[in-house]
Amino acid sequence: MSILERDLKEVNAEQVMTFESGNEMAAMAAAQINYHIMGYFPITPSTEVAQYLDQMKARGEHNIKLIAADGEHGSAGICYGAAATGARVFNATSANGFMYMLEQLPVQSGTRFPMVMNLVTRSISGPLDIRGDHSDLYYALNTGWVILTARTPQAVYDMNIMALKIAEHSKVRLPVIVAYDGFFTSHQKRKVAYFKDRNVVQQFVGECPTDYHFARDPKKPVTIGAHMNGEDLTNNHFQQSEAMYAAGEVYQEVVAEYAKISGRKYPVLDLYGMEDAEVALFLLNSAAESAKDVVDKLRKQGIKAGVISPNIIRPFPAEAIRNALKNVKALLVGERADSYGANGPNLTHEVKSALQDDKDNKTIVLSRVFGLGGKDFYADDAEHFFELALDAMDKGYAKRPFDYYGHVPGKAEHVLKPVIDPQYGDAYKSGLIQVTKDEDTNKLKVKIPPLRALTSKPKRIASGHGACPGCGIFGGLELFFKGIEGDVVVLFQTGCAYVTTTAYPHTSHKQTTIHNLFQNGAATLSGTLEAFIELKERGEIEVSDDVTFVMITGDGGMDIGMGSAIGTALRNHKLIILEYDNEGYMNTGSQMSYSTPIGNMTSTTNVGKAQQGKAFHHKDTAQIMASTNIPYVFTGTEAFPQDLVKKAAKAQWYAQNVGTVYGKILITCPLNWKSEDRYGNTIMEAAVNCNFFPLYEVEQGETTITYHPEAKKKKIPLTDWLKYMGKTKHLLKEENKEILDNFEQEIERRWNRLKAQNDNPFL
Repeated sequence: MSILERDLKEVNAEQVMTFESGNEMAAMAAAQINYHIMGYFPITPSTEVAQYLDQMKARGEHNIKLIAADGEHGSAGICYGAAATGARVFNATSANGFMYMLEQLPVQSGTRFPMVMNLVTRSISGPLDIRGDHSDLYYALNTGWVILTARTPQAVYDMNIMALKIAEHSKVRLPVIVAYDGFFTSHQKRKVAYFKDRNVVQQFVGECPTDYHFARDPKKPVTIGAHMNGEDLTNNHFQQSEAMYAAGEVYQEVVAEYAKISGRKYPVLDLYGMEDAEVALFLLNSAAESAKDVVDKLRKQGIKAGVISPNIIRPFPAEAIRNALKNVKALLVGERADSYGANGPNLTHEVKSALQDDKDNKTIVLSRVFGLGGKDFYADDAEHFFELALDAMDKGYAKRPFDYYGHVPGKAEHVLKPVIDPQYGDAYKSGLIQVTKDEDTNKLKVKIPPLRALTSKPKRIASGHGACPGCGIFGGLELFFKGIEGDVVVLFQTGCAYVTTTAYPHTSHKQTTIHNLFQNGAATLSGTLEAFIELKERGEIEVSDDVTFVMITGDGGMDIGMGSAIGTALRNHKLIILEYDNEGYMNTGSQMSYSTPIGNMTSTTNVGKAQQGKAFHHKDTAQIMASTNIPYVFTGTEAFPQDLVKKAAKAQWYAQNVGTVYGKILITCPLNWKSEDRYGNTIMEAAVNCNFFPLYEVEQGETTITYHPEAKKKKIPLTDWLKYMGKTKHLLKEENKEILDNFEQEIERRWNRLKAQNDNPFL
């Protein structure tokens, strides 16, 4: 009988044994609590939490209002606003998403509104790495949030339940983070137990508090977040500090109460073999589990070894650590993050600080940074850590108190080298595309040769990328680039197009390529462009005048990145913003984006008895960007190649001579659209012919429809497009006729408005 099964026999609350991951158990706890609001934005590896909750919502298993934000900064705002109203609030995020919301977190803790957020820890870029370490967690240490750390999926479930009770306690009233390791704990399945009856969970956490200055009753007006002077702010922060230390005491009360109904105990420190340990490791989360087997091995050899792993790090359990280390001669603190230049990461210094208050303690403390970017930590690694600590214990000092572990010197033969000859300049100039300005109309005229004549132009992206079979991104991008003459500097926001072409140490890009995150791509490229111009004007670089700057976004990038794109457009930098639209966040597993059409099934807009896909209409990005009055906006698709190449040529002229250009190209994604590869071109053509994705341009403020299905007698019903994709077939059922009718009416409304704009240059 396992320890878990034995514990279950000792309690009254009925529990169910299952085999689940940390993300699944975080969602299970949230569903059983039945929070009011979850504001969220997809980011690997935390995305699954929202996905599981949406699946449960579709099945009618909870009533949580799931709000997909425009980015993590927005999701944090949603959560804060809901918490300030007295609602119970939940969120999950990782890595750079956590960084993006960081500004909001001290606002919530400083105004003392409870909530629970799961931080599924992941490496902070750059460079980009989606695997797990603690570099995001360490940014949380000074936010004023209580921080619990969960080593296993079981702990994720239990701590999510306890976290809310701690957060809402009258002595605390602070938001709480539950942190667990990305891909280790978040995705690996383990044996876990959960309460069969959600009422057990809800009775444990208690009623939602109402006795606070919530913005929930207009008859009882409150002012939240009033501006303070220095003295008042000092008093406020003192009270917040006292609440944080009180959270440490409340934590112990809550875990003792939880142990009575669950049979599981979560002391401040998880101590393994520490009763008489002389040498020990201090490790967070999953790494501690790997080290316990080594403790058993060493003790069989007569070595008194142990492992310390905290279950809570804010407030930092200084007294418990002092007590645990009274007899330890050497301690190695292993951390999956660094505090650059501080001669050791954060927790190393906090452990040392705790020991300073015990004048009799002589523990030698070593520090090692390990496991960055998800690098595995095995028993052999833990054994090496113990060897370092034992060596320090024998010598009475640490030869290298701080170091990285697992790094290797670079080898000259492994230097990054191009595997294909670089191509630039004349290689990309066909001389076959003519763009002239009509002085009477103030618009451009474009002449292109037959498309076969442009096939001699080399591709900008080499073969060998890792895109899914049938992916439409690169076909669409390469066709667009056929209309661009000469060199380009391209910035890719994070997304499928980027991650499938730049897996270090290889790259598929033949010309200069930069990466930055979703929310800041356009601003980044505008800085590159302006620096390029300034350096050239000062004579510090020598390059031709015909370089074209292109920012490529997709996978929902014009949601989280819309603010940056609009700012760039308003400044009118001479560059092209090109969005490939696959109607979702395909990079993180087909979640809903604002470009997803109404009723579409995604991993966060599931179809079930309680909901039928996405609940609202898609964002008309082209019209939004046209409203910034940039010189040229267009839509295009690979299914109409001549149209797209002509628009690319126009885009280049305007970007080089006038200012910002925005283009939106529809591309296919068979894997997540649940469509057959062979129908890619058919689906794009049908999207245009049913007027869902009209082809037009807005040139110098005047709209022109460049392909008119009705005039061409090619107009088809919306259903003729939807039938090709598994993500939309449920809309063809009679019970969903209302959604389908709503969709058709919205398409018709937008099309009629576009026709009016086409007919009237002042609209």
